[in-house]
Amino acid sequence: MKINVIGGEMDRREIDEYIKYAGQKYVGRQIGELDIIIDGEYVDLQVHFKDMDFQRAYRSADYLVNTMDKLNDAKQKEFSEKERHKV
Repeated sequence: MKINVIGGEMDRREIDEYIKYAGQKYVGRQIGELDIIIDGEYVDLQVHFKDMDFQRAYRSADYLVNTMDKLNDAKQKEFSEKERHKV
């Protein structure tokens, strides 16, 4: 992760706390870059996320699953027999 401190200097311990805060706020997302902008007494954070691979979602009835393993045999058969649309 790239860290940019803009508008002043900051102690490494304080930077680590902002990294920890961003990680807790954006659970499940990969942070590629973090801009820590010092504006007098205030600090702004700009978080830039890494691109993540697209995961296929399967719609079954009225719910979404990300893997066919979670579906019962009848639903798996239904998906295998569906006509695929060309992209």
